[in-house]
Amino acid sequence: MRNLQQRGPSVVDPCLPRLSHSKISGLCVRQFHSVVDAERALDTLNNLVIMNKPCRIMWSQRDPSIRKTGVGNIFIKNLSPKIGHKELYDTFSAFGNILSCKVALDEHGNSKGYGFVHFENQQCADQAVQMVNNNILLDKKVYVGPFIPRRVRVQQLEKSWTNVFIKDIDPAITDADLLQAFSPFGNVTSAVVMKKEDSSLGFGFVNYSDHESAVNAVNHMHQTKLGGKVLYCCRAQKKSEREAKLRKEWEQLKISKYQGINLYIKNIEDEIDEERLRKEFSAYGTIKSCKIMLDEKGNSKGFGFVCFNTQEESNRAMQEMNGRTLPGCSKPLYVAMHEPKEVRRQKLTMTTFKVRPGIQGPGAPM
Repeated sequence: MRNLQQRGPSVVDPCLPRLSHSKISGLCVRQFHSVVDAERALDTLNNLVIMNKPCRIMWSQRDPSIRKTGVGNIFIKNLSPKIGHKELYDTFSAFGNILSCKVALDEHGNSKGYGFVHFENQQCADQAVQMVNNNILLDKKVYVGPFIPRRVRVQQLEKSWTNVFIKDIDPAITDADLLQAFSPFGNVTSAVVMKKEDSSLGFGFVNYSDHESAVNAVNHMHQTKLGGKVLYCCRAQKKSEREAKLRKEWEQLKISKYQGINLYIKNIEDEIDEERLRKEFSAYGTIKSCKIMLDEKGNSKGFGFVCFNTQEESNRAMQEMNGRTLPGCSKPLYVAMHEPKEVRRQKLTMTTFKVRPGIQGPGAPM
């Protein structure tokens, strides 16, 4: 029987507009007067199609640790395109109470072939894995296993990868040449030079039977000459992983490029445009760029950035302009050195929040 009193009579409907302000769109929390009403809404309206989208309704979990720990959460892949949220829920509800159930969809609303089911406890999840894994669901054998967070999967992959990516391959190199060059480092299961219409694309892959052989091959063959070119060797990565790595490198490059010279200004009133802002700050040095952030309608968001050539100029502008009220304005400017999002997040994490004296209870402001 569900432990309803512990959760409280509120349900989450991801299909309806959220009542409070949030960056997560399509999410709504409904508070009922009684647990019976909330349970009836959950049983009757879950997976109801509204405007061509199925609404997933679940109990509101105020404790984020329930979701983040992954206890009771399982992952299902190789699903038939005909299996949606409702079919997945009906299949796994026989093993216990389900907190949430989801089939991953693309931008067109089509199934990506995998999904997630979060059970109330780990025993139900283990039973579902044991009973459904490698069984047939709508003519397709599905894989069911414990859900592993992305961070843990990346760590496991870094300790167990066997596939080597090679680029800058000489066009004259064949699959047999690649196999011969990489065989001394371990048992090679496959070696292929990628081609298009019988023409080499200049890169390929070599897969080993164990992780140590792959690491040994990268260490020895990277920056070595094969044919008429010097090879580049590394661990084979997925497209999403490469894009994330390049994005992170680009962010780090921007941080180092503009560190100490980019100012963040807020309390900018609507009457101030970029030309006026540049004019007010140009007295302190040469400005490389000046930008006021706008919303989708072209209205000022009330903050912007001014980037100087040198750190001395930006420091002088920050000291002189912080707290100053521009002519014709009513609010003093707030001027500070711009900090990347990661730095701000770390500072917020390290900050210790305390409840004001005399205020008690879970609803007390922090």
